[in-house]
Amino acid sequence: MHAAVVRSFDAPPRFEAIDPPQPRGEHEILVDVLAAGLHPRVRSGADGSHYTSDGVLPLVPGIDAVGLGPRRELLYFVAPDGVPGTMAERAVVDRRRAVTLPTGTDPVAVAAAMNPAMSSWVALRRRVALRPGAGALVLGATGNAGQLAVRIAKLLGAGTVVAAGRDPERLGLLADLGADRTVSLLGEPEQVADRLGRAAADVDVVIDYLWGPAAEHAMPALLTARAERTRALAWIQIGSMAGAELTLPSALLRGADLRLMGSGQGSLGTADILAELPALAAEITSGALAVNPLVLPLAEVERAWGTRTAPGQRIVLTPSHG
Repeated sequence: MHAAVVRSFDAPPRFEAIDPPQPRGEHEILVDVLAAGLHPRVRSGADGSHYTSDGVLPLVPGIDAVGLGPRRELLYFVAPDGVPGTMAERAVVDRRRAVTLPTGTDPVAVAAAMNPAMSSWVALRRRVALRPGAGALVLGATGNAGQLAVRIAKLLGAGTVVAAGRDPERLGLLADLGADRTVSLLGEPEQVADRLGRAAADVDVVIDYLWGPAAEHAMPALLTARAERTRALAWIQIGSMAGAELTLPSALLRGADLRLMGSGQGSLGTADILAELPALAAEITSGALAVNPLVLPLAEVERAWGTRTAPGQRIVLTPSHG
């Protein structure tokens, strides 16, 4: 079969012929891959920078996909540990890490949207109890996952959603996607902090895709401007686009009810994540959480790696199966 193959962390994958993977146990099956999304998580795995990377090469990238099983059932699945990734003509699926999709589901739509939507969907359903009418701040709202987080927060009952990001063009689109207020993260840190404090001081939840200096300045800005510091602020750390570390003053934790938590592999079990996927798939299929896919053939994976996408767009690779 053919697959995308990474042989160096300094170069994009190339389309190569490899031996098909083999199921290893009673729960595993081999499926024909129909569509696999090129997510930031896939890129970080392919360049060795993701925190789960083991540094072993060669590897087949891809963490999830939509495929057709041996009984012709349509499956969305997350790749099992220790097997080649999903950017291939065929992939191994652990049925315990897969959900069956209704007949007629668009595989490309699900492959494009499920991964970026999953981060905030699972966080707001499993890491915190989002009460009806709660306020939410999406820090890093101009990426695909952040844009979907704005829509998901509204869909799950948030009364006020504040969207903060650096890209002016994408920030301008967010009011139509459900953002009640938008905050530019461009400018001097003190100016940005002041804008965040005025726009989002009394939110209940922060969905953070940035971390690093962005979060380091945002935390004190929100907490010092807060009308009632004993009111809990759940800070859900999901991504680290602005940096992997920050300095957190101890007084900040003593002086307010700040509740730091992560949402990702390890902080949530696979069973917890999978339990949320059928409902999420239904929202994607309905069009409520659609992402604009840019479909490219798997054979052009090297070109796809360098292709720039428009706001709200996600690259999806589709194998030809001969």
